[in-house]
Amino acid sequence: MTAGPRRTPAGSDQSSPARRRGRSARLIGVSMLAVAALTVLTGCFGSDSQQQGDDGGDFADDGCTNLVVATSSEKVNMLDALADAFKESPQHKALKTCATVHPINVSSGDATRYLTSGQDWPDENTRRWPTLWSPASTVWTDRVAAAASPALVGEPESFTHTPVVFGVPETMAKALGWPSKQIGISDIANLCADPAGWGSVGKSLWGAFKISKTNPNTSTTGLSTILMQSYEASGKTSDLTADDVAAAADFSRLFEECVIHYGDTTGKVLKRLYDQTQGGSSGSGYVSAIAIEETSLLNYNQGNPDSHTVQPGEELKPPKEKLVAIYPKGGSMWSDNPITVLGADWVTDEQREAGLAFMAFLQTEAAQKILPDYGFRPLDESVPLGKLFTEKYGVDPAQPTVTLPKPSVDVVSAAIDQWTQIRKPSSVLEVIDISGSMDDPIGDGRSKLDGAIEGAQTTLGHFRRTDDVGVWAFTTGLGSGPGGNVAVLREPSPLGSDLESLQSSLDDLRFSNRQGTPLYDAIAAAYDEMRQRAEPGRINAIVVLSDGQDTDSEMSLDSLITKIGKASREGGDAAPVRIFPIAYGEGADTSALQRIAEATGGQWFDASDPAKIDLVFASVINNF
Repeated sequence: MTAGPRRTPAGSDQSSPARRRGRSARLIGVSMLAVAALTVLTGCFGSDSQQQGDDGGDFADDGCTNLVVATSSEKVNMLDALADAFKESPQHKALKTCATVHPINVSSGDATRYLTSGQDWPDENTRRWPTLWSPASTVWTDRVAAAASPALVGEPESFTHTPVVFGVPETMAKALGWPSKQIGISDIANLCADPAGWGSVGKSLWGAFKISKTNPNTSTTGLSTILMQSYEASGKTSDLTADDVAAAADFSRLFEECVIHYGDTTGKVLKRLYDQTQGGSSGSGYVSAIAIEETSLLNYNQGNPDSHTVQPGEELKPPKEKLVAIYPKGGSMWSDNPITVLGADWVTDEQREAGLAFMAFLQTEAAQKILPDYGFRPLDESVPLGKLFTEKYGVDPAQPTVTLPKPSVDVVSAAIDQWTQIRKPSSVLEVIDISGSMDDPIGDGRSKLDGAIEGAQTTLGHFRRTDDVGVWAFTTGLGSGPGGNVAVLREPSPLGSDLESLQSSLDDLRFSNRQGTPLYDAIAAAYDEMRQRAEPGRINAIVVLSDGQDTDSEMSLDSLITKIGKASREGGDAAPVRIFPIAYGEGADTSALQRIAEATGGQWFDASDPAKIDLVFASVINNF
């Protein structure tokens, strides 16, 4: 990525959903009935964003009008550069007072939830409350307008765009006939349906064909992909209807069967693939194709798989094998990246005027010329794309040749509702550390254990009645369960109507015996249990929460890694069990938990701030 002026974005406390207390400002015209409806649609949301302390950082008062832009992570670097260029623009010079633009990283799904909550922006520092919002797609601004108020999202205007593609390791893409052969979503679905998997194209050693997709409740890419599936099944390239979505259910269900697991961001999957390939693995045992935006693929191929904010002096190392963009022959949807001045009552007249000036600047040639350096396509077609948009970085500037238009809000809602029913079924065992340190307070009148229980209880509602759900707790001296250190609250089995009773069982953990931390032994026992239960066609997973380091296991970490990593190393496992650890609090052994996740193709999550455990749980549960 072309070097430009970059600074660390001062993040709002955007990973927290906690409603603000003691603030009088409220959003304009929010209907609470509509809010409830949208909450059902948006579901759980992630916490994949950066945070900053309350020292002000870039938000210190510099005498200029403070303009915060809440934006998706892949645009933070670019908006930093655009903010600096804005200072020198005629649009800025026409203002009565100077203005300083600060991008903050907030996922599109998170911001949608915040803006329809009827509450203040979830940040103690009001200087970090946004004047402008730039989600990845107008799908999100449409949904806020429908559920809350059109005035709240103002008049969104796109300033750049990027198509949704399938990123495929180059060697695999060539096995599919790329680049001479056009590949469609139906071709990928056929690979999913064929029991031979990669063997159907002469690559049996590669095992099953595996797809990674993000959760459409929180991710623009995930939402676009399910709509592209409906377009493909209908044979249409425009005018998609809710009836078309309904008729596409069987086709989309087949497509979902290939999914390894869902997630709230593509960055985590790309980072996992990048780490594997840099370590010497081809990555083929993890994933075959990833539904991503073209700009994320460009970031990956430059060595920035999670699209993080590049720091001054940071050196990016390209992956050993690049991803190439498969532009589906039936057409691609585009993330149209709008920006708008929010109609929230915390936005002052001065901020509104400056925000509109910044929006006007983004449409100028000077601004549009900056976009390609950051992997985004300008709306001004006279602006050259530059060196990134070449075969070297895995993209084809002449593609996609077919653009699939954004459907209406009711069609989008129908697609999300359908996905909830047809998504790949899950079998998940939650394993919770209840050792003595879980009694430590987390600063809001709750203990660590209180936070863990409430986080787990809140997210259980994500599962369907047909999903298998189990819960274990572990500490030394329990005298029962696998190894004598595990309490079995519920064996993995269909949730059915047991939601309330399971939530009550979690409450019982508050009165449990709490001693040592036999972390490795508990994970080994859980892995044995889930391996016996694992079924092809399901997402088989273990979620582990621990707030400390192993102190009481008979098994060593290396022995555990050898045990749980065996299936991944051998490849071709039809029913893998992936582990998703949550490092809970500052004392958690993040290094060990990361190794455990990577050994099984899972992901680890950082909950170093225990007060945010409910949000981290939500982010984890988005994988299932």
